[in-house]
Amino acid sequence: MESRIIGRAQELNQLNKFYNSDKAEFVAIYGRRRVGKTFLVRNWANNSFAFDVSGVVEGDGSVQMQSFTQALMDYGHEGDNPKNWFEAFICLRNLLKSQLTNSEGRIVVFIDELPCFDTPNSKFVQALDHFWNSWAAWENRLMLIVCGSATSWMIRTLIDSHGGLHDRVTHEIHLHPFSLHDTELYLQRNGFPWSRISILQTYMILGGVPYYLSLLQNDESLPQAVDRLFFRQGGELFREYKRLFYGLFRNPEPYMDIIKALTTARSGLTRDEIAKKLKKSNNGHMSRYLDDLEKCDFIRLYHVKEKKVKRNGGIYQLVDFYTLFYHTFSEYIGVNNSYWSNKTGSPEQNTWLGLAFEKVCLAHTEQIRRALRIDSIFTQFYSWRSKSTEGENRGAQIDLVIERADQMINICECKYSTSEYEISAEEDKRMRNRQTLFQKETATKCGIFPTFITTYGVKRGKYSDNVIAQVTMDDLFNNEI
Repeated sequence: MESRIIGRAQELNQLNKFYNSDKAEFVAIYGRRRVGKTFLVRNWANNSFAFDVSGVVEGDGSVQMQSFTQALMDYGHEGDNPKNWFEAFICLRNLLKSQLTNSEGRIVVFIDELPCFDTPNSKFVQALDHFWNSWAAWENRLMLIVCGSATSWMIRTLIDSHGGLHDRVTHEIHLHPFSLHDTELYLQRNGFPWSRISILQTYMILGGVPYYLSLLQNDESLPQAVDRLFFRQGGELFREYKRLFYGLFRNPEPYMDIIKALTTARSGLTRDEIAKKLKKSNNGHMSRYLDDLEKCDFIRLYHVKEKKVKRNGGIYQLVDFYTLFYHTFSEYIGVNNSYWSNKTGSPEQNTWLGLAFEKVCLAHTEQIRRALRIDSIFTQFYSWRSKSTEGENRGAQIDLVIERADQMINICECKYSTSEYEISAEEDKRMRNRQTLFQKETATKCGIFPTFITTYGVKRGKYSDNVIAQVTMDDLFNNEI
């Protein structure tokens, strides 16, 4: 029942399009743990499947086979239990043949947590390959949907397979967390009376991850909810961090090390800097780890704007809000039951709010384009770091540079505030110096639009006229579709 699904308009349109095609479809859906892959498929299909089964997280080969066999029996299999995966898929084929004969229209097969079935020496992948290539691919009424949180497996073993499953997946869907708009819609639909600033703070802590949002209670304030979920012993997000990475990656430690390194670098790190910080080789393994983290929406790669765009020296930034919050306050998690409520307005909390707001802006670039009325103009997003190592220019950086095809550049300042943001003389000077340095080092011929992205706008004052363009929190809540 699609009406239960919040957002996901693009994904629903894709699934409907694939369903209505006139050929066999093999659809792979992947994304971060807890992002709602299973919920999307089950509600889109209204739980109406010709066959569905789910892998057992951390189950061994016998447990996976038992799960699959039970599903076969639930759908009418009456023969001997399969002894291996080739026999299991033969049983599935026979069951589906019967349904194709006795029904009309499309039939849908759903295999959830697909990577769990691929236990050592099981030959599951080879059996799936044979099932699809020898029979299912030729049944034009069949639609196979597979999901998995183990993104590295889904990408390498299935979507980008160089073996028998090479080019067999007909479509892939990368399911991302909710936007601010969809997060607000979710909370409103569930009776939350929270203001937009509270919803923005919620997003800064939990991101747009539906499962995390489902843990909130509408009779609590946000600080009360954060204390309950994080800072009390046994809180539901207390041990989520390790579960998150162990559920996504079979070898999670290298990924966790990279995330930890990025949490200490506000502006992000280049690949070389990550390798040096971790004392690891900058090799193919590092490429794989970074690629996997990017596909799971934990990190994002921004190219660096110099005289030319530096494609090989991009900056990796942590963009997953839950992991950023966890690392920032991990020493207090499970220790002080009311830590978040007691720290309201503290320097520690305000520093984190400023950093998290920058991440929110980076996650909503389409809304920023629309607010600036440049959504019809070709644009590219970069970050910038000064090469200067002297004086006040040392370490100068701009997190968001929007280069436009109309020969203009928006240099964006992202500022969190609980009221209108007031620009001080010191900040105005720093902003103008940074703009001059940017123009000098990049040798750009484009015009510059100093741009402020704030919660409530820039307060009228002595220096506010130096801001050419503004984007507010309300703009970030706009629906990009």
